Amino acid sequence: MPETAATAILLAVIVILYLLPTILAYGRDHPYRQRLAVVNILFGWTLIGWILVFLWATLRTVPAEAAR
Repeated sequence: MPETAATAILLAVIVILYLLPTILAYGRDHPYRQRLAVVNILFGWTLIGWILVFLWATLRTVPAEAAR
C-alpha cells in the first residue's frame, strides 16, 4: 500500500510541474493564458518547449487592469 501512495504522490508532483506554466498564467490572469495552456500541453514534454512556455508565462507583464 505505501508504494501505491508514493506513486500517486509522485505522479501528482510530475503533473503539477508539467503544468506549472499554465497554472502561473491563470494565476496571473495572463491575457494569452488559453493559448499558453495549449502550447504547454502540446510542447511541454520537450524541455525547450517547457522552458519557453514557462518564460512566456512569467516574463510577460500583465496590465494593471487585468491583474485586478
